[in-house]
Amino acid sequence: MTVDRGGFTRSGGRAPDQLRPAAFTRRFAKHAEGSVLVEFGDTQVLCTASVEDTVPAFLRGKGQGWITAEYGMLPRSTHTR
Repeated sequence: MTVDRGGFTRSGGRAPDQLRPAAFTRRFAKHAEGSVLVEFGDTQVLCTASVEDTVPAFLRGKGQGWITAEYGMLPRSTHTR
């Protein structure tokens, strides 16, 4: 479905100023220390957090922490590339 409002066309039938429905499901991943499934319309994002009581060698003994992030997207997350 396509909606045309004043020259602006949006697929999915939403008005130009209408947000997608949003949902947050906490504790989604069974084995992660923390996780949430975030949904905005048909877009789904799974976020997980792991906690380790260690730091890289160059930070040992310095009283500092370490945060890192990884990103992964399945090959067919969208219809085109």
